Amino acid sequence: MRMMKCLGVAALSLIASNAAIKASAEEIKRAVQQDLDWETTGEGVAFAPLKGDRFKESYMAMVRLPAGFVSPVHVKSAGMYGLVVAGEMVHVAEGRIGDAENVLKSGDYYEIPAGLPHLSKCVSQVDCVTFLYQDGRFDFVPVGEEPQ
Repeated sequence: MRMMKCLGVAALSLIASNAAIKASAEEIKRAVQQDLDWETTGEGVAFAPLKGDRFKESYMAMVRLPAGFVSPVHVKSAGMYGLVVAGEMVHVAEGRIGDAENVLKSGDYYEIPAGLPHLSKCVSQVDCVTFLYQDGRFDFVPVGEEPQ
């Protein structure tokens, strides 16, 4: 039920952001994997935008974490809603680091509330790819650092 609510919020956001775009009934927007425009950060995390400018507004993107990648504990000022497409991922709230980890596999959904200190990692031997919707602009603030 929770996932349906989140997907509904994402769909409403998409509809609202497309209100000014006129498209005929015959048009379908597609993002073919081999044609995605991946932008890789210095840490090796890659983003392929699907909808919105992640530095200015809510957005949807494909995100790729390199195999074995572990982020520092960090917070984001917007909620994150993701669906694992490839690889195996773990997201752990700061207070749960060291507890048993729930590994997310292809087809699994996750939700990280805004402001929750957490770490993310790709625990598979192949890169992890996820579809991500964030309900505000992108930021990444390591715990102990001031937001910019």
